[in-house]
Amino acid sequence: MAARGGKKIVIVKKKVAGGGGHHGGSWKVAYADFVTAMMAFFMVMWILGMDDKTKQAIEGYFANPVGYKKGFGAGSSPLSTGSAPNPIQKTPMRMIVRSTEQRTFENLRKNILEKLAASDSLQQLNAVVDVQVTREGLRIELVESGRGDVYFPLGSTRMNAATMLTLQLVGAELAGIQQQVVLEGHTDGAKFGSDAAYTNWELSTDRANAARRVLQSTGVAPERIAEVRGYADTHPRVPDDPMAAANRRISILLPFSETPEAAPNAEALAASKRDSLVNDLATPLKKSY
Repeated sequence: MAARGGKKIVIVKKKVAGGGGHHGGSWKVAYADFVTAMMAFFMVMWILGMDDKTKQAIEGYFANPVGYKKGFGAGSSPLSTGSAPNPIQKTPMRMIVRSTEQRTFENLRKNILEKLAASDSLQQLNAVVDVQVTREGLRIELVESGRGDVYFPLGSTRMNAATMLTLQLVGAELAGIQQQVVLEGHTDGAKFGSDAAYTNWELSTDRANAARRVLQSTGVAPERIAEVRGYADTHPRVPDDPMAAANRRISILLPFSETPEAAPNAEALAASKRDSLVNDLATPLKKSY
């Protein structure tokens, strides 16, 4: 294009890049993250509103999705309202709880035995303390020996020095855990006194109750005391000798939260596998004949 004076006029066109406006894709990513977060929030709120049994089912599912899923008689998720869980579904969680408590009790047993062994006073008093982890739980027994008056005078609920010292050492260890505590009192087969109103039943119960008071004074919370039992002479430690001094004792039991039946042992699992193997071997034999 010619211009005045013979100079050519150059026209420059500039393209302005648009911001995309609402046609851009970045907002979609942010919106997707927001929706995901809201969905997770509502899921959590929904689960919190469920009953404890359903919460445990969901917890077990996420702990072991494959094994837990196989335990359902119908449906594929513990969240399915029409599903009826079989007993197998809670087995993994029960085994985990049982194993954890087993380790806790074993460590506690070791600590208690170390404290008792380090006490020169108890050694001089010839106090016998038996600490064992049984099928019921951790059992601590203050067992009489000799004439049978190490912990309590014969026919009395008054504690001797050995009783107070032992319970204080044990209570200091029990105060740091949360398991429930059961107190048990036992007597031998000797009939107590001539008054029918106060027998071995009352004597064993009162001794267990006296032990409870000492444990609570050492820091064991009152709400952790589940039971105070008096067995008289019905649960002898030495069944062949009802009059043995060892039958007179105080037992402190920390029970497992799961019963032994709820936590299958190795023998039960082995028997189940053995039966399954026998059935598998028997099946082709029947078909061949």
